[in-house]
Amino acid sequence: MGLWDIDKIEYVGHAKGVEEGLAFHYYDKDRVVAGKPMKDWLRFAVAWWHTFNQGLVDPFGDPTAQRPYYKYTDPMDQALAKVDYAFELFQKLGVEFFCFHDRDLAPEGDTLRETNANLDKVVDKIEQNMHDTGVKLLWNTSSLFTNKRFEAGAGTSPFADIYAYSGAQLKHSLEIGKRLGAENYVFWGGREGYESLWNTEMKREQDHIAALFQMCVDYAHEIGMDAQFLIEPKPKEPTLHQYDYDAATTINFLRTYGLDKDFKLNLEGNHANLAMHTYQHEIRVAREAGFLGSLDANQGDKLIGWDMDEFPSDLYETTAVMWEVLAAGGIGPHGGLNFDAKPRRTSFTPEDLFRTHVVGMDSFAAGLLVAAKMHEDKYIENLQEQRYSSFDSGIGKSVEEGKASLASLEDYAIDKPQAELIAACKSDHLESVKATINNYLVEALAQA
Repeated sequence: MGLWDIDKIEYVGHAKGVEEGLAFHYYDKDRVVAGKPMKDWLRFAVAWWHTFNQGLVDPFGDPTAQRPYYKYTDPMDQALAKVDYAFELFQKLGVEFFCFHDRDLAPEGDTLRETNANLDKVVDKIEQNMHDTGVKLLWNTSSLFTNKRFEAGAGTSPFADIYAYSGAQLKHSLEIGKRLGAENYVFWGGREGYESLWNTEMKREQDHIAALFQMCVDYAHEIGMDAQFLIEPKPKEPTLHQYDYDAATTINFLRTYGLDKDFKLNLEGNHANLAMHTYQHEIRVAREAGFLGSLDANQGDKLIGWDMDEFPSDLYETTAVMWEVLAAGGIGPHGGLNFDAKPRRTSFTPEDLFRTHVVGMDSFAAGLLVAAKMHEDKYIENLQEQRYSSFDSGIGKSVEEGKASLASLEDYAIDKPQAELIAACKSDHLESVKATINNYLVEALAQA
């Protein structure tokens, strides 16, 4: 069976009943849906940090995870061993992409030079495994938040030495992305925000990080790296308030600093919830503004106010996500679905690493099937077209064509009786809409 005592995960449909049983019931990678194979719509990626490094700790308890590579006690030996375990897991899941932070891969040294040397040894092995297996790098990024030197941020740190170190770390990370053929490069501002406004100059900090982003753009051009740059919004945690609060805030930041031609967004469901949005809302904002780049595949617990990073299993949410993706024609030019998720502390066996990914992959495949049927029937499109039909002619059309003025609106409305205005409002039948979507969930999956 190889390093993992697990067979390759196969698609079985409904042949083995309802129990999950370490097999795909909906994810049939080569099945054509809406004109493309499932794998091309979904482009799943395994996250190195949660999958191989997360010991399943929480603020109240020690790690519970059992992993076969824990037998390597030397940090570099374990880091190198994880590469072999990782690529076997990718192949057994049938996942074609992976993602990592630089500090996920190798232990730090006393200086950045020593740290880079450790990292390069692991990257050498990753590059060989990529060549041997064909698995690709969806994106890489820098961890500019874990080490205590980043206690007040990296690109927004008030300490120039930390800012300089952050830029130097990013430089090598970009070089690795170029070397490994990363399709995207992600920036997550894990501590790029403030704890208190009393000691913070907000504009100065945002000026600094915008300048750092521009340096990265310039260096990518210099070395010929053509990966799509992405920013991942999050409102809070670990800082009280982070500057990339949500999709709308981040888009405004990019436009303010002239970075909108070089960056798109990597969005996460759990982060959307922390911003008091749905995942669909964040994707819609990015899609309609032309900033949809890539997606994290996870979910949160609506009863808990922090970032849970659960594997996705909510079919209503995965359907909503994939409806937006289908409407966009895909997840950005180079995006995918990265499983920024970890098992629960009570799911601690090596087998659970496979089970959780199977659940996530099947949940998004099911969402794709339902959303594709809804698009095929044009149910939502027709619903929206009917709701806004008054803007297709008359006074509404003049508004959309830019021909209306306050005077023309007054001329149209001033003598209309209230009964006529009230009659112009039509019921949304919103409960019926939700019931119809539920019916799509049941019927589309029954026919899968």
